[in-house]
Amino acid sequence: MTVTASTTASESSSTAARKRYARVLSIAGSDSGGGAGIQADLKTCSALGCYGMTAITAITVQNTLGVTGIHGIPLDTVRGQIDAVVGDIGVDAVKIGMLATPEVVQVVADAIRRHGIRNVVLDPVMVATSGDRLIAPETARVLVRELFPLATVVTPNLDEAALLLGRSIDGIEALDAAVADLLALGGAGAPAVLLKGGHLPGNLVMDVLGRQGQASGEYLRLQSQRIVTHNGHGTGCTLSSAIACFLAQGLPLVEAVTEARSYILGAIAAGADVYTGRGHGPLNHGYAPRAQIVVQP
Repeated sequence: MTVTASTTASESSSTAARKRYARVLSIAGSDSGGGAGIQADLKTCSALGCYGMTAITAITVQNTLGVTGIHGIPLDTVRGQIDAVVGDIGVDAVKIGMLATPEVVQVVADAIRRHGIRNVVLDPVMVATSGDRLIAPETARVLVRELFPLATVVTPNLDEAALLLGRSIDGIEALDAAVADLLALGGAGAPAVLLKGGHLPGNLVMDVLGRQGQASGEYLRLQSQRIVTHNGHGTGCTLSSAIACFLAQGLPLVEAVTEARSYILGAIAAGADVYTGRGHGPLNHGYAPRAQIVVQP
């Protein structure tokens, strides 16, 4: 399989010309329970044939029952992890997850600009599956200002979108307006938003992908039947990292989102009746693993 993938500005022409793996960097928090965060991202990268790398922003104390502690990683260490990975191995796509403070948001935004990184998937992690809030309230404003314009796509769920917009999103008919408002946040906004509608009641799940310059009637609506399961921990992390994987492999955004959604539906279904812990269990990330993809120069 031949894949055309982007390279960062810091890579030399000789390095970029070598045969290599499709590379995905996850900038996110660690989940000690293994179902979400960095752990879910690495499982997803492996399952989809990409080479996964990490810059850990926080260590959480959590399991399937909830989050009981968050320890932020020093800013110099976050910065150093990104610089070390990009300067040596290089990056084809980045997934950004939990950023708990305005200061760490700024560090990550500066690194994205400094290295000229493209294919940035921003999952604005604000609320855990258990309902625990994971970031300081003032962080959202800095996130919108600094990272939304740098992202290829932003992937909020309904709870996160409600926090960003300051209003609830009560039904499928409200999704288009919410996408339009998310695209306009902070003036410059994000080039694209994938609003995940899985928290709405009913048997039908709808996600909506909108891009700058589109009318709401042109948005992509992705529908599926709800899969009944107690294992929903890490779905947002998994979807965003899967999108990053497909972008790293050279797929355009719409196809990357469609393929990522297909993967996560399979992972949910494959793990729907398995019990891991006593609360919200993880997906089956490895239900259909793919060989590691080699990018031809």
